[in-house]
Amino acid sequence: MLKINELLNNLEAELQRIVLDRKLNNPVMIGIRTGGVWVAEIMHQRLGFVEPLGLLDISFYRDDFSQIGVNPNVKPSRLPAHIEGRDIILIDDVFYTGRTIRAALNEIFDYGRPNQVVLAVLIERDGRQIPVRPDCVGANITLNAGQRIKLTGPEPLGIEVQTIHAAA
Repeated sequence: MLKINELLNNLEAELQRIVLDRKLNNPVMIGIRTGGVWVAEIMHQRLGFVEPLGLLDISFYRDDFSQIGVNPNVKPSRLPAHIEGRDIILIDDVFYTGRTIRAALNEIFDYGRPNQVVLAVLIERDGRQIPVRPDCVGANITLNAGQRIKLTGPEPLGIEVQTIHAAA
């Protein structure tokens, strides 16, 4: 059973360690909409970051929008004016195939070339499809076929394992 507070505590500890180990200098924290922003807001507060939290909506950078269409609730990204040469902590809720992170990196690099990007996720699950992997993880899980994990929130923040029923 996944407990949200334990996952948040694990992720916070991992982030504190990596900020020191990789000598991140005044990092910019960016959350991926929607669940990643919820997690990033908590980490931003816990780690005492002063610079405003960046928000990223990757809808236009997805590699499947030609198949599923553009999300009708697209919101603008809000990133700092200067990304060039900055250290970035990118936060998402669930890491699955890696495609969301690929899209997020594409958008970030459109704003400039950061010094380094640290990827932190609340949950990493099995199913990676491209060679991208998180640096910090609250928990690693394996799901059965037909299951997915979903962050609910933002108040209260929670986790659901859902079973997807295929159409007959």
